[in-house]
Amino acid sequence: MIQNKKIFITGGAGFIGSTLIGRLVEHNQIVAFDNLARNALQTKPWKDHKNLKLEVGDVLDYDHVARAMAGADIVVHCAAIAGIDTVVKNPVATMRVNMVGSANVLEAASKLDSCDRVVCFSTSEVFGTNAFRSSEMDKTSIGTIGEGRWTYAVSKLAEEHLAIAYFQHQWLPVAVVRPFNVYGPGQVGEGALRAFIQRALKNEPLKINGDGTQIRAWCYVDDMVRGTLLCMEHPKAVGESFNIGNQRAVTTIYGLANTVIRVLNSKSKIEFVYKDYADVELRIPNVKKARDLIGFEAEVDLEEGIAKTGEFFRNN
Repeated sequence: MIQNKKIFITGGAGFIGSTLIGRLVEHNQIVAFDNLARNALQTKPWKDHKNLKLEVGDVLDYDHVARAMAGADIVVHCAAIAGIDTVVKNPVATMRVNMVGSANVLEAASKLDSCDRVVCFSTSEVFGTNAFRSSEMDKTSIGTIGEGRWTYAVSKLAEEHLAIAYFQHQWLPVAVVRPFNVYGPGQVGEGALRAFIQRALKNEPLKINGDGTQIRAWCYVDDMVRGTLLCMEHPKAVGESFNIGNQRAVTTIYGLANTVIRVLNSKSKIEFVYKDYADVELRIPNVKKARDLIGFEAEVDLEEGIAKTGEFFRNN
């Protein structure tokens, strides 16, 4: 258990960052660094906790990052531009924030007097359009040049390479997580499952991009946070990248929509729409490395996660 640490979390007001804070804030001092473009922290019971400081800032501002990080024992870098629609509309900003911002965070962390761990967030998108039980040692694939979607993957892959380089050449104790389709209570921004659940609660049509045969593995946010916590303290996490996902919670997007309707007892219908950008046909992780090295295993199955998420959005 992590206790009596100063923890600096970029993107701390985001979906995963704000959920992570809830697991740490009682026994640690937390600095959440965020530009508040998406604010999930405002819905959390711990948003005004005495151990939490919200620092509004931009990871592109190195001096601000370094000042706010001063004295940190652990750094968690969640901040990024993400979400397919956002990325496609803002490919230049995506590349700058995800690459330059990450470089700023890693450089500032390398200047700390004492740093126990730096955890950087990559993405399952680095595996490209087809990823079946992909392991961390599989070759990455970042799509066609000029296709806006892949600016997210290539910028995250650059961050991952840089993070491991800081470990190998400057002995910065870095670990990298690759989240696979994370969902759950308090999710903000884009996300197919969040959109399905919110529309199902209102009995509105669930809109599927394409024919719905795309296959995903869905990871409940509590499992993602547990994987992150393990990377923050387990000695075998240093210098490694880990797939964090639920390889059992696998379904097509069409199957997912039907499951949401059934679990939430919704009267929604399903509609198929067309969006003009590249899509991922298959994405299922192999989590053997995370299980063997740091003891991670996803615990929340898909129907339980949908029910919990539905209850949150129904009450909020």
